[in-house]
Amino acid sequence: MTAKDIWDAATYLQFGDERLRPALDLIARIPHAAPKFVVDLGCGAGNALPVLAARFPGARVMGVDGSAAMLAKATAAGFETAQADINAWAPKAPADVIFSNAALQWLGGHEALFPRLLECLAPGGVLAVQMPSMHAAPLRAEQDRIAREGPWTEVLARVKSAPAILTPEQYYALLSPRVSALEMWVTEYIHVLRGEDPVLRWAMGTSLRPFMDALGPEGSKGFLSAYAEAMQAAYPPGPDGAVLLPFRRLFLLARK
Repeated sequence: MTAKDIWDAATYLQFGDERLRPALDLIARIPHAAPKFVVDLGCGAGNALPVLAARFPGARVMGVDGSAAMLAKATAAGFETAQADINAWAPKAPADVIFSNAALQWLGGHEALFPRLLECLAPGGVLAVQMPSMHAAPLRAEQDRIAREGPWTEVLARVKSAPAILTPEQYYALLSPRVSALEMWVTEYIHVLRGEDPVLRWAMGTSLRPFMDALGPEGSKGFLSAYAEAMQAAYPPGPDGAVLLPFRRLFLLARK
């Protein structure tokens, strides 16, 4: 994710409670007693910053993100922020906790990225990461399929959503020799969504953004209509109108 503003903060925050839930689960399990410097890397609109501040009272808590639109909300809430490309970011002083909720999946090259982030930690510091693991699910797979099959194919030839993350086994092999402790787990959340085309609206806040940005407001209409139809088939509403969206996420806690 670069500094380019590809995010629509209002759309993203339509499902703010659902998107925050994994962050709460991860923050509760961070194994650091008294960090002095905590960074939320890819903080977005800053939803997790108050939780981090409450979890670690007295710590300096800073949000880092590439989107000025997202950071504006975090800054307005009174938090220290910095706009930066995560691929190039490094703290001026080692951090005690680097926390990242649903951000690092946008970046390739995890074989180099994760060891570099570990080097940004103070001794005993913790890298706490949560990433969606949804590449085989219709929510994500249908985006690439539809991009290849419509009149927008040429425009979207080089556009893709977030790259596939590594497997748990690959993260273990990458991180375990570099840390004193490593914990990993996978959770599948079942989000109960309501309203018109709720899965479409969910994806418009995140994984559909690269396609929408490339096509523009008018060009996106046909693409989004095709995607909405695919999501209605993949995630049909139940008798009460609710749509259940299973969402799988990988969690990592690596202590230096």
